[in-house]
Amino acid sequence: MFIKVHSAAVVGVEAVGVEIEVHEGRGDPKYAIVGLPDAAVKESIQRVMAALTNSGFGKPQGATTVNLAPADLKKEGPSFDLPIALGVVGLKEAYKEGALEKSCVVGELALNGRIRPVKGILSIVQGAREAGRKAVIVPVENAQEAALVDGIYTYGVENLRQAVELLQGESGQKPVQVDREEVFARQGAFEVDFEEVKGQEAAKRALEIAVAGNHNALLIGPPGTGKSMLAKRLPSIMSLMSEDEAIETTKIHSIAGLLERREGMVAARPFRSPHHTISDAGLLGGSGHPRPGEVSLAHHGVLFLDELPEFRRTTLEVLRQPLEDRKVTISRALGTVTFPASFMLVGAMNPCKCGYFGDVRRECRCSSNEVLKYRQRISGPVMDRIDLHVEVPLVEYRDLSQAAPGESSATIRERVDAARARQGARRPGGQPLPNAALGSKELKQVCQLDAEGAGFLHTAMTELDLSARAHDRILKVARTIADLAGERDILGDHVLEAIQYRTLDRKLW
Repeated sequence: MFIKVHSAAVVGVEAVGVEIEVHEGRGDPKYAIVGLPDAAVKESIQRVMAALTNSGFGKPQGATTVNLAPADLKKEGPSFDLPIALGVVGLKEAYKEGALEKSCVVGELALNGRIRPVKGILSIVQGAREAGRKAVIVPVENAQEAALVDGIYTYGVENLRQAVELLQGESGQKPVQVDREEVFARQGAFEVDFEEVKGQEAAKRALEIAVAGNHNALLIGPPGTGKSMLAKRLPSIMSLMSEDEAIETTKIHSIAGLLERREGMVAARPFRSPHHTISDAGLLGGSGHPRPGEVSLAHHGVLFLDELPEFRRTTLEVLRQPLEDRKVTISRALGTVTFPASFMLVGAMNPCKCGYFGDVRRECRCSSNEVLKYRQRISGPVMDRIDLHVEVPLVEYRDLSQAAPGESSATIRERVDAARARQGARRPGGQPLPNAALGSKELKQVCQLDAEGAGFLHTAMTELDLSARAHDRILKVARTIADLAGERDILGDHVLEAIQYRTLDRKLW
């Protein structure tokens, strides 16, 4: 007796179809799983047999072999429990004609037959649709996430018996549907707002520019000036996520096991703030079986590194590749996987080790060598990839005591959206591409300077001894400032303001 059930495995952020073949032969009852399974998959046979007994189904009476094809793909995790169990049940009980062939099944089994949620559901459902499947059978806790994919029916099941009845056509269960607009509206209501920030108008202006062009930024100031407070409010002024961005981000969080089951999707731009003790693998992604790191979890959002000089130098260096390529490629003995990593990097640091260098109120206890050494914890190549160096000074009492709220995040976001629209209008088909991602060819086309602006930039390059990369960063920031001002051309004032955001390049440092 032979039966086949369709399932899938996640590799990177994509799903690969897996056929689960169950064969019962003659001989004494014994069970074997083949097809390059890991320990969790090998153990599934014990979970499956216990779940069958506790759900009222009989066990195979002969030698049973379960083959996971393709045999050269490493199978990981407990998500194959449910399809294996349905294959074993199908040896004795008939399913509705074509039900197994049209369906993709995933789920972990408890010993009592209950079905537990698994990771990577969104990728699996998308892969099933592309493979021509008409329906997916998933744990009920994963159903909201799975229902995000159009063009395929989603059924959430609570236990093994319910899954069997569904395939037999006896349950009468309706496909799960999700209201995307309601999810976007709920997650689009931010708990924090820029109107709560007192003073710091210059820093707010710089962060508005950073968001409008997706530029990386570094906040520099003494302790207690509100650097973290400003950074945490950045998602509230970023353009709302599109449906494609939300699904792409949700896939990454689902694979990492960080998706809220109640929500089913990530509809708000992520804000990730890892501690400075994080390892290279934790930031970039990796381990024996590659998983997304913080740079990928921040995809389409913000990666905030507080106390930037306290991070290990090697850890900061691994950021160089994803900042340029907007993706992370991880190679291991088991293969190579690529995770998307298009994020806005925002760092925060004190001006020196004690925190008070340049402060007119409190005396700095650091020598000039100690200040220089503290700054050099961040390498030149990493610093070159940061477009804006933003000074965040202490807030004056008169600003703190103001009763009137500041400018709201919604108002700032309107200007950001308008600037982004101008950036998209310059591209064929109106495809959005932030100024920070402009290539060399596009930079020449959209960042032409008049004589005044060229003179300002020439002086800055000469006096500050800037690198070629810093030159391009200034041009891109100036282009964003012009977009926010609604100007077609980059003017001299725009170039001057862009140069002001190169604080760490000045000889004062």
